[in-house]
Amino acid sequence: MSSTDRAIPVRKRPVEPAKERLPLPALLALSTAVFLTCLTEVLPAGLLPAMSADLGVSESATGQTVTVFALAIALTALPLTSATAPWPRRRLLLTAMAGFGLANTVTALSSSYPLTLAARAVAGVAAGLAWALLAGYARSLVPARLHGRAVAVALAGIPVALALGVPAGTYLGLTADWRTAFLAMTALTVVLLCWITLAVPDRPGRPAGARTPVARVLAIPGVLPVLAMTLLFVLAHTLCYTYLAPYLHHVGMGGSTDRVLLVFGLASLLSIWLVGALIHRRLRALTLVASLLVAGAAALLAVPAHSAALVYAAAALWGLGWGGTPTLLQTAAGDAGDGAEEDGTGGGAAEATQAWLVTLWNVATAGGGLAGGLLLDGLGTGALPWSVLAFLVPALAVAAGARRHGFPVRARTAPDAGRP
Repeated sequence: MSSTDRAIPVRKRPVEPAKERLPLPALLALSTAVFLTCLTEVLPAGLLPAMSADLGVSESATGQTVTVFALAIALTALPLTSATAPWPRRRLLLTAMAGFGLANTVTALSSSYPLTLAARAVAGVAAGLAWALLAGYARSLVPARLHGRAVAVALAGIPVALALGVPAGTYLGLTADWRTAFLAMTALTVVLLCWITLAVPDRPGRPAGARTPVARVLAIPGVLPVLAMTLLFVLAHTLCYTYLAPYLHHVGMGGSTDRVLLVFGLASLLSIWLVGALIHRRLRALTLVASLLVAGAAALLAVPAHSAALVYAAAALWGLGWGGTPTLLQTAAGDAGDGAEEDGTGGGAAEATQAWLVTLWNVATAGGGLAGGLLLDGLGTGALPWSVLAFLVPALAVAAGARRHGFPVRARTAPDAGRP
């Protein structure tokens, strides 16, 4: 064979691995579920005066519509999450959101305070089922290295609800009627049910033998600090945020509630973007900074010489601190549970940990609504910012002390997990 007949080897260009993409239609459907449930929970905060006048009760009593929503979640999230663990995930989410939409419809049509409270409780039960499910559902749709990004997208519904939903709902309630705002929630829920059916892949439930008992989860290293931080931080936030409208009336800014909430929400959007970009390597630092920012906001609101500039500055600081907090806490809880599963010490621990977080989150929300109402009636609005500081100091101490587990110096989150 001549040299010209010899085959000349062709150097092939190495094939680059396909870039992993997030399943955005599915994740955005989950984010919309977060948006609707979060918005419905806090919507009364911007509508207290109108709701209290229509229902014939005081503003502090109307504030308990937030408390009962959260209390229902706190009482039912753990047992219902355990009982429905074998259910296919999509069927469970559709059931929860359908019940949620029905409860919002009753709230919108009710003229009775007890009936309104009952409807809010049912909405809370449905929301609790959804919240305990959503973070784990988002993680199940992507590879492990994308868990942080998937959770960040799914939980983006929280700051969007605060940035756009609450101001829009408040504006709608002030210009039309508070009932219209709740009916709008029902209409959006119907659209979401169709979206979930078409775009969200189903995932199987977990067999009874593969689940970690919920009490045993508390023994997993890192879980208790995350849960303690959740309880203290959410309690501090809720007892003031729920009664923001009365506070603004007290300082002569009653007509600016929607604008203050808009500033808060826009800062929250910036916060979740920053958290999504840095969480894979700065979870601990971001958690500590979030606590300090909210504490700084409370200090500004506590200044006796009230001014619009200080209030807007406080709203911006509050949003920067609060917006990414759900992602930080959910990721810390998920990392602790995942660590137990990887070590072989807790099958299904991540899901059980999330159920605990949802429960304590709403214990804190209910406690904050109740404590804020008592402070409002007993000491006036001026006591609210100081109470925020009283809870944030121990929260900061818990996060700072959890250096090895919970909020470790070196986070478990996989590289690239938090990039948007």
